[in-house]
Amino acid sequence: MKELYEKMINEAMTAQRADVDTLKVKRGQKFVIEDTKPYVDAVKTMTAIGNQSQAVIDLHKNSVVSHYEILKGLTTTVRPEDDPFVEHYQTPVVLEILKEQDEAFAKSVDAFVQAIADSESLISLEAVRHYGGFYGPTCVVDFALIPGSTSNVVNRVLLKTDIPVEHKRAILAAKSWGMNTSYGFGEHFSHALEAGATNAEATAKEIATMQKLYLEPVNAQAELMDDAGMTSFDQRKYMSEYRRRMEATIKAAMDDGVHYGNILTVPAYSVGDVSHHIAQSTFNMCKDDVVMATIEAVTDVMESSLRKSLDSYKSYWDILSVATGSSAAATEYLLQLDGFNAPMVVDLLTRRFHNYVQLYPSRGAAAELHNCDFMDMIYRGWKILDKAQRMRNGSGEELVPMVGKYPVDLSPIGKNEVLMNPQRYVYAACAITVRFAALMSLADYPCLLTSEPVTATMMTNIIALEKETAAAPVRACKNCASACLVDMRHQYCQWKEAV
Repeated sequence: MKELYEKMINEAMTAQRADVDTLKVKRGQKFVIEDTKPYVDAVKTMTAIGNQSQAVIDLHKNSVVSHYEILKGLTTTVRPEDDPFVEHYQTPVVLEILKEQDEAFAKSVDAFVQAIADSESLISLEAVRHYGGFYGPTCVVDFALIPGSTSNVVNRVLLKTDIPVEHKRAILAAKSWGMNTSYGFGEHFSHALEAGATNAEATAKEIATMQKLYLEPVNAQAELMDDAGMTSFDQRKYMSEYRRRMEATIKAAMDDGVHYGNILTVPAYSVGDVSHHIAQSTFNMCKDDVVMATIEAVTDVMESSLRKSLDSYKSYWDILSVATGSSAAATEYLLQLDGFNAPMVVDLLTRRFHNYVQLYPSRGAAAELHNCDFMDMIYRGWKILDKAQRMRNGSGEELVPMVGKYPVDLSPIGKNEVLMNPQRYVYAACAITVRFAALMSLADYPCLLTSEPVTATMMTNIIALEKETAAAPVRACKNCASACLVDMRHQYCQWKEAV
């Protein structure tokens, strides 16, 4: 198994390093699609070994390569306003292919669409709660089943839909990691209310939108992009070409017995680095030396921690846990260097959320999405660090947090020239908030801290070993930071009730 574990780490860190190294060189410059080639080249090195399904690895690799080549053929760059959507064009195409190839699955999707209409009271209630901020900060397009998320609502409709359970799981996955269109539940309802519609009229619009995401996903995504003013490239040409390039890969995965839920998720979750994590918005954000140093240092902590336990792992799930746990601990450690910690920040951002709802009632459905990711990450890191600090007590020993049985190496932070010299980036005598300020920038965009290229690569490796089980969404308590520290919403979660 060591060979597999080492391969997982190598592939994940090669992807992460491709992003970080590109940002280091290109930050502050003008972004072009060609800048993402190092990440594409990294993905091309992924292989299937042992019992891994080649069809699953191909879903990842071929999607990234197709995405890159299609974008390169359609445009030279992508506007910051358009880059969040680049990972939303894949699942609509895949869903349509699956429906065309499998009549029984198509009938199940139709039954689910009817069930949405039959769930008017549920849709209305959840849309009202989203509009009013009832659940507090929430990831509306989350990869779990937290209160207020699209996945949560979809799951509750599916529970009352009489179709095969594996079809239910595929449909749920499609609006989880699969990101079937850019739509987040409740957005059209909110906009309709603010435009003067009655609650009944706004609910009807919300139902019609949710139905279209599954009836005509490609058209739905194209129209959503029209409404969003997406101008960087022709989204219809993109999806047409993506279908041409990926149809054989999708069929091969079906023939290999890969769960439809995995077929719907892997192609989308893998492409986000091309014109999103490596993009103009990221180049702009990383002009700040402290922001760039934070990403570098957390990456170094992650890689060092992963490699130091290579001889100790008991499961490939342990590797994923160490990757995400070490980055969480590293980020919380940086907060604490400036005298902050997760409970303080969660309280701050949760309070801000409720003010934000009042200021911007028709806010975008995903507005607080990454704030939630950031809060959940630092809350996990706080728990890891708190335990280690208690055990160290006043001994003065080196602080070595543990993710389960595995140590986190925080030393790269202490060796980082920028992070250890904040006085160089502000009025020197008062340099006590510089690192926190950088982290607040990253609170809106923590993708390379959590880290998405790492988790996407590792999850593809894991799915290649468990191809017949739908990996998405996470069927476990997410330990939502806001719900654990400020808001009281645990009773509205669906993780135990997941189809």
